Amino acid sequence: MSIVNDIRTAFSRRDNALNQLLLINVLVFVAFILLRTVMFLLTGGKNGHLPVLEWLAVPSVPGTLLTRPWTMLTYSFIHFDFFHILFNLLNLYWFGALVREYLGDRRLVSLYVLGALCGAALYVLALNLVPALRGGPAILYGASASVTAIIVAAATLMPDYTFSIILLGPVRIKYIAAVVVILSIAGINGGNAGGMLAHLGGALLGFVFIKQLQAGRDLGRPVQAVGDFVGNLVSARPRTSTTHGRATEASQAKRGPLNHPEQDEIDLILDKISRSGYESLSKDEKQKLFKASQK
Repeated sequence: MSIVNDIRTAFSRRDNALNQLLLINVLVFVAFILLRTVMFLLTGGKNGHLPVLEWLAVPSVPGTLLTRPWTMLTYSFIHFDFFHILFNLLNLYWFGALVREYLGDRRLVSLYVLGALCGAALYVLALNLVPALRGGPAILYGASASVTAIIVAAATLMPDYTFSIILLGPVRIKYIAAVVVILSIAGINGGNAGGMLAHLGGALLGFVFIKQLQAGRDLGRPVQAVGDFVGNLVSARPRTSTTHGRATEASQAKRGPLNHPEQDEIDLILDKISRSGYESLSKDEKQKLFKASQK
């Protein structure tokens, strides 16, 4: 089938992280729809999917979490409500494209993964340490913590970048991020306190990630190292290729994650903007312009 081939092609490319994240979320969503339908037809019950969900969502009970550590990441790809996944994926697409354009695929994935981990950690800590939030066992699922991390990271990276929003017109993304954070804070005393706290954990990670990156420290290196290890196992690459890749990354790390391009290059880029507009710039030119703005 052409759809299967399209999915296979999307995952075979190494520079396609944003589409891969979007696809994983959609595929898991569809898989759970099929699972719920099959279980309903076989048993007549509407909760036949719950045993699988409990093995993929983050449990609020620490003892259970210790036996299911993978849930700290797998929960961030699970949705059941159509509008939940729609809004998460739209925000992931818009803000993820911005982060990917300036920081690359690897740091986009790092933000998604670390946002999920921080969101889950704050969720479990709060539900066990804050008296007002203590209750019976609960679970956490959804990409909101990861997406919020990417939204806040984009706003921290380029606070004055504008999106055109229907009925509102151009809006700076720092205000969009501020609204997302305020709504999450306001929702803590609502019916989904744990989910709102996970959003805030992701938001904190997104802010700290960019500030540390601008200071020369890439918090995503452990995630990237694990990704390289898994990727090399899957593709069965020769060891020499892996060594060469690490040497290249090491040389890039010595130059720093946000090296500043020469002023002559920036002048040429600014001239191009004055002639043809910002959208005429290539991805590399936009990255150089952003790096120069960090001076």
